[in-house]
Amino acid sequence: MPRVCKFTGRHTTAGNTYTLRGKAKYLGGVGTKITGKTKRTFRPNIHTVTAVVDGSLQRIKVSTKALRMGMVVKPLSRKHTYKPAPAGEAAAPAQA
Repeated sequence: MPRVCKFTGRHTTAGNTYTLRGKAKYLGGVGTKITGKTKRTFRPNIHTVTAVVDGSLQRIKVSTKALRMGMVVKPLSRKHTYKPAPAGEAAAPAQA
């Protein structure tokens, strides 16, 4: 299934949406009546993220709840890498 969380198992589920008319009893009416019922889908909030799974990087689909609970281990985000100076060139001392 394409929309399934790898950790929590959340997936798309089906349900109904109800159309109501009337005024609620606690507001002074005679109660609400159901005038229509149609099918709908409840879709989970799934994100595709790059995570470390078994020591290797994989793109997996996870729910935001799994992200907030800390179930996903993300790789370190590095903006630059260290490049050492060539062996012949040494850093010059600062002159005052």
